[in-house]
Amino acid sequence: MARSTWDELPPAVRAAIEREAGPVAAAEIPAAGRNSDFSATLHTADGRVFCKGIADAEGKRGQMHRHEADINPWLPSAVAPRLRWRTEADGWLLLGFDHVTGHHADLSPGSPDLPVVAAAVNTLASHRPSCTSEAPSLAGQWTRLAAWRRLSKIPTFLDEWSLTHLDQLITWEARAAEIADGRSLVHTDLHSLNILIDSEQARIVDWAWSRRGAPAIDIAFMVARLVAAGHTSAGAERWADALPAWQATTADERTAFAVAISGIWTYLSNQQPRDLWSELVPAARTWAHHRVSKASKCDLE
Repeated sequence: MARSTWDELPPAVRAAIEREAGPVAAAEIPAAGRNSDFSATLHTADGRVFCKGIADAEGKRGQMHRHEADINPWLPSAVAPRLRWRTEADGWLLLGFDHVTGHHADLSPGSPDLPVVAAAVNTLASHRPSCTSEAPSLAGQWTRLAAWRRLSKIPTFLDEWSLTHLDQLITWEARAAEIADGRSLVHTDLHSLNILIDSEQARIVDWAWSRRGAPAIDIAFMVARLVAAGHTSAGAERWADALPAWQATTADERTAFAVAISGIWTYLSNQQPRDLWSELVPAARTWAHHRVSKASKCDLE
């Protein structure tokens, strides 16, 4: 479904938004974003507000956006925009957030954004919300998914290295599900479009996929994203090594995370074909190769 413009929204939906935000003078539709049926920066008498909405409020995507609204009070205000209001009308669920300015983070090697992103990710990893019991468990999700085990049923989809190491990958994956448990709120979908940089500060948006898990999870996902942005595996890990939550992980835990992410992205590329997998799957595979190779060398010594 294509995103609606302001004028294309049902009248009842526009009225509901204006009851919360005030009269809307203009609505700017962002170039990025794919998970909402409407998203825009709204210009009102009280300033700008970012609004996004889902047409199927009772459907799966509606549940995701309800979750994002529910966990917003638990997020660190230094990096996560505040939810101002939520409303429903004509089958739509609509959320209004503090407006965030800035450019999408540049994750390429040598980018001046990398230290700023590291500071924001460190804030997330250091944050311990007082109540996360209602957030879905990432460990439970990974256990149920068991991506490498599922991939073993479709061997024609796997490359030769993965087939050769399949039993080992399944074992590492099971270990990752164990250590993914934790009490932090982890974003799980950090990438350049979800990180906005302004005045040497990073703000992190789109929390619909957040889960309860170990604080190092988001760092592990970022390592894979950095490899996709052109870093070597060793270079991406050097970026992570500056973060206390990553310093607290063991070599085996890092290998388990790398293998799990590679399996998840490989499996999803089979189930949900999209252009982005052409970059993400090879990057995650490269990092998993690097980690498994290091682990194998240690076993031989």
